[in-house]
Amino acid sequence: MIKIGIVGGTGYTGVELLRILATHPQAQITAITSRKEDGLPVSEMYPSLRGRVDIAFSAPDKANLKECDVVFFATPHGVAMAQAPELLAAGVKVIDLAADFRMKNVAEFEKWYGIPHTCTEVLDEAVYGLPELNRAAIKTARVVGNPGCYPTTMQLGFSPLLKAGIIDAGNLIADCKSGVSGAGRKAELGLLFSETSDTFKAYGVSGHRHTPETIEQLQRISKDPVGLLFTPHLVPMIRGMHSTLYARLNTEISNEDLQALFENAYKDEVFVDVLPFGSHPETRSTRASNMLRLALHRPNNGNTVVILVVQDNLVKGASGQAVQCMNLMFGLEEGTGLMHVPVLP
Repeated sequence: MIKIGIVGGTGYTGVELLRILATHPQAQITAITSRKEDGLPVSEMYPSLRGRVDIAFSAPDKANLKECDVVFFATPHGVAMAQAPELLAAGVKVIDLAADFRMKNVAEFEKWYGIPHTCTEVLDEAVYGLPELNRAAIKTARVVGNPGCYPTTMQLGFSPLLKAGIIDAGNLIADCKSGVSGAGRKAELGLLFSETSDTFKAYGVSGHRHTPETIEQLQRISKDPVGLLFTPHLVPMIRGMHSTLYARLNTEISNEDLQALFENAYKDEVFVDVLPFGSHPETRSTRASNMLRLALHRPNNGNTVVILVVQDNLVKGASGQAVQCMNLMFGLEEGTGLMHVPVLP
């Protein structure tokens, strides 16, 4: 059994980790930290876990995290970098669901997140945790920076085209929408039901922190400089993410060959479903699952290819992907504990 600690277990990504790991056949949750909820049984905060998770939250100084095999950080940015060196020295692997170990460019991290990076020696060895594009490195990693939710959809949508070199890498467009849970579990005016229900808005239009993360990763697979125009939107639903991606083709290619390019790229990927050409994937087709679904379009058979990508922002966009990485790091089948069928309706 893999002994698991979770730092920051009271938020949405934390409880999603608990939901997934509660039925994972090789997972043993030994510690969940929360300074405010010290001593409170997890099942009292989250009744959905009654009979599944029987431990209580503990203050960070009481948790025996060094006795774990792996520790997940479901915390604000900056927490993992403060604790990772001590855990690594004790032989504990680290998976961070925040941004501390996602970006290699320290200056860009500090610009977009507004905090100094105090753990660059760990950042140097950290592996970006997108299994479909970085599987081999994840298998041998001690530290994984779990991708952002939006970047997961953009990278898996654009990467087959960039690898093939058949699009203008400098003019990528991503029009993305996320449910409100993507903002986390916190009491803020802009996240109240009466503020988010029955409305729809863009945000971060002048610049969003997921842009440099996505460009840094896409640049690894593109021979040409990558340029990305990314606009996120908040939609009135709890879970779900829909990204509409646009790329300009720079070569002649048939629709059949475009479809084959994506089908071949993901034919062995258990969590990427390439739908028939011209399909319209819905967010509810991935709800509460680790599945990402995508479909290709080519308006008027012109030189623009449109990729529609959907996922659950809390699962494949966060906690499910983190468990996918854990499975790889410990030599398990990648889908262990993650083969949940999406919830519908």
